Amino acid sequence: MSAKPSYGAVLRTPQAARTFGSALLGRLAYGILPLPLVLTVKNATGSYAAAGVLMSVYGACSVLLSPYRAGLVDRFGPRRALLPLAAVFAAFLVTLALVCWTPGAPVPLIGLLVALVGVSCPPLGPTMRVLWGRLVPDRALLQRAYSLDGVVEELLFVAGPLIVGIPVVYARPATGILAAAVLVLVGTTAMVTFPVAAQAEAKGKSPKGAKGPRVPGLALPAAVAAATGLSLGGVGLLGIAFTEAHGHPEAISWVEAALVAGSAVGGLVYGAVNWRSGGRSRLLTIACLLGCALAAAGLAPGVFVLVPAVMVVGLFIAPAITTAYLIADEAAGPDSRARAGAWVNTALNAGSSVGAAAVGVLVGHIPLTLSYLLVALPVLATAAVGFVLRGRGRRAQSSSESAPSSPPVALSSS
Repeated sequence: MSAKPSYGAVLRTPQAARTFGSALLGRLAYGILPLPLVLTVKNATGSYAAAGVLMSVYGACSVLLSPYRAGLVDRFGPRRALLPLAAVFAAFLVTLALVCWTPGAPVPLIGLLVALVGVSCPPLGPTMRVLWGRLVPDRALLQRAYSLDGVVEELLFVAGPLIVGIPVVYARPATGILAAAVLVLVGTTAMVTFPVAAQAEAKGKSPKGAKGPRVPGLALPAAVAAATGLSLGGVGLLGIAFTEAHGHPEAISWVEAALVAGSAVGGLVYGAVNWRSGGRSRLLTIACLLGCALAAAGLAPGVFVLVPAVMVVGLFIAPAITTAYLIADEAAGPDSRARAGAWVNTALNAGSSVGAAAVGVLVGHIPLTLSYLLVALPVLATAAVGFVLRGRGRRAQSSSESAPSSPPVALSSS
C-alpha cells in the first residue's frame, strides 16, 4: 500500500476496479427500476393510488428483509447466495413485465409479483462492502473505498431515472423492468466470478449454528442512519413547497442537484482525509453538523440562497453514511459483515420512508422555517443523546480505573 492512500490506490488494487464495476452494473438496476415500475403498475391498474400502494409494498419488502438476505451471503458466501437471488429476482421482474404488458391484469396478482420482487432483491451493496474489506484490508484505504462506493451508488440512483426516462416514455414502461432484470443478472454474475468472491465464500461463511439477522455493536451506527433518513426523507417535499411558495417551482431541479452535488463532494473529501478522531465521536459530530445545516436552510430568504444552503446540507450526508458503514464493519465479525451493512442500510431507508410520510402530513400546515427545524431534530437529538451516553461511559470508566481497591472485609465468627 502507498504511504498516502488515495482513490487511485483503491482502484489499482488487484480485482478492485473490475469487481466494483460489475457490482455497479448490477446496482444500476435499482436506480432505473422505480420509475418504470410505478408507470407500469399505473398503466396496468389505471390508478395512481394503486401504484402508490404497491410501490410501498415493494419498498417495505425490499428494505425490511434486507438483513435476512444479507445473512444468506454471510452464511453461504456471495456466489451461492447472490446468484440464486439474482436469478429469482430477474425472473419475477420478467414475469411482472409480461403480466403488465397490457392493461387489465388482476391487481392482487400484480401486488403479489411486486411483493416477490421486493423480497428477492439481491444485497449487492452490502456484499460489495464485504468484498471491499477483503480487497483493501487497510483501514485508511477502506475508508476511501467506502466513500467512493457510497458516492458512486448515490449518483447511480440520480442517473437511473435519466437513463431510463426516454425508453419508458417512447416505449412501453415495462421495457425498463426488463432492462433492470438484465442488468442485475449480468452485473451479479460478473461480480461473483472474480477470485475475491470465491475467497469470501471459502473464508467468510458463518458457522452452521449462526442464526438470525442480529449483529452486536450496531446501536450507534443504526440509530444515526435512521435519524439521517428521518431528517432527509422529507427534504425533497420541503424543497418543492419552498420553491412553490417563493414563485419558482422550476427551481426544484436545482435544489435536488445541489443536494446530490454537495453529498458527492462531501463524500470524496471526507474519504481523502486521514482522520485522527475515533469513528463514533466523528459520526456524532457529523450528525450534529448535518442537523444544524438543515435547520439553517429553513432560514433562507429565497430560492437563490436555498440552493447553496442545501448544498451545505449535502456535504454531511455521504460522510455520515460512510462512517456508519465503517463502524458497522468494525463491530461485525467475519461471519456477519453483510448483515451489519444491511442493518445500517435498512435503518437509513426505513427512516427515510417515515420521514417522507411525516413531512407529507405537516407541509402546508406549519411555516417552512419551522418545518426545516423539525426535520433537523432527529439527527440533532440522536447526536445529543450519543454525546451524553459517551460522556457518561467515559466518566464511569475513569472512575473504575482510579478507584482504590477495597480492603478485605473481616468476617465475624460469632
